[in-house]
Amino acid sequence: MGGVWVVGEVDAAGALTKLSGEAATAARALGEAGSLDVRGVIVAAEPDGAAASLATFLPVVLTVRSPEALEQTAAAVIAARVAALVGAATEPPSYVVVGATPDGRDLAGALSALLEVGVLVGATGLAWGNAAEGVPAGPRVEMQPFGGRIVTTSAFTGDRGIILLRSNMVVAEPLAAPGRVEAGAAVEGLDVAPVRVVERIVAQSTGPSIDGARVIVSGGRGVGGPEGFAGLGELAGLLGGAVGATRAAVDAGWVDYAIQIGQTGKTVKPAVYLAFGVSGAIQHKVGMQTAETIVAVNRDPDAPIGEFADLFVVADLAAVVPALAAALRARAG
Repeated sequence: MGGVWVVGEVDAAGALTKLSGEAATAARALGEAGSLDVRGVIVAAEPDGAAASLATFLPVVLTVRSPEALEQTAAAVIAARVAALVGAATEPPSYVVVGATPDGRDLAGALSALLEVGVLVGATGLAWGNAAEGVPAGPRVEMQPFGGRIVTTSAFTGDRGIILLRSNMVVAEPLAAPGRVEAGAAVEGLDVAPVRVVERIVAQSTGPSIDGARVIVSGGRGVGGPEGFAGLGELAGLLGGAVGATRAAVDAGWVDYAIQIGQTGKTVKPAVYLAFGVSGAIQHKVGMQTAETIVAVNRDPDAPIGEFADLFVVADLAAVVPALAAALRARAG
């Protein structure tokens, strides 16, 4: 049986994404359980920095320098390059682990077609099947379909496949000593889908990202509009945290999709999650339920979020948010 490869994702600044470290950690645990070789792959115009970062999590990282990744859709270019590496490998991987970002999902789809293997999407946990316990050897992939209403465990019918891991499901843990970085074999004349990048827009943000924030101040439909989110932004700043939102708030145009939390947004795992005007629908819950402490403020005493919040305050957020902000300013000054 072949090993496990992790395809690392590079952000707009050329750095390795946080989720790639998590994917590498999950793949390493999978490899240890199944006695499989685990290595990473970085395909980018300038892969060296991201590869060095990925090597802090994996024993071997292959790099492919691919300038066309800047001009064409990254997923198509990376999929073609990774597929070529797999085809040229003495021992091609049995399993490929990718972070479930928008680009990661595109990559998995293209790679699935090129390698003719299946994909298990939205993994929330990985384990190795134990034949001694009557479970076929191979990855056992935990998922939470239907908005997190149920938890399932799935496996590949064969001994090959691609796994898309959701963010914040694993704590990234570096190796005791960094691994080595090697140049992957260059393959020319690859057939890459002719989809070109005509413009790049990088969202500007202040303060921490919701992906790694220890405190998230989140708002839902009950916030009432952009003005309400301005108040949440001030509160988040006083707490050294980030602002999050439900899909309803994003769909209303009050805030950007980049801070949407839930089934169709991001999965977060802060130490404290403050939810204002958030009903707690299952689609949102699946993105924030792993927070260490959940504090919710809602005028509706029957709001679903009250069933799983650690502290549920029935009050008008229009009064609570300014009062909290004033208390924090007084404490700081």
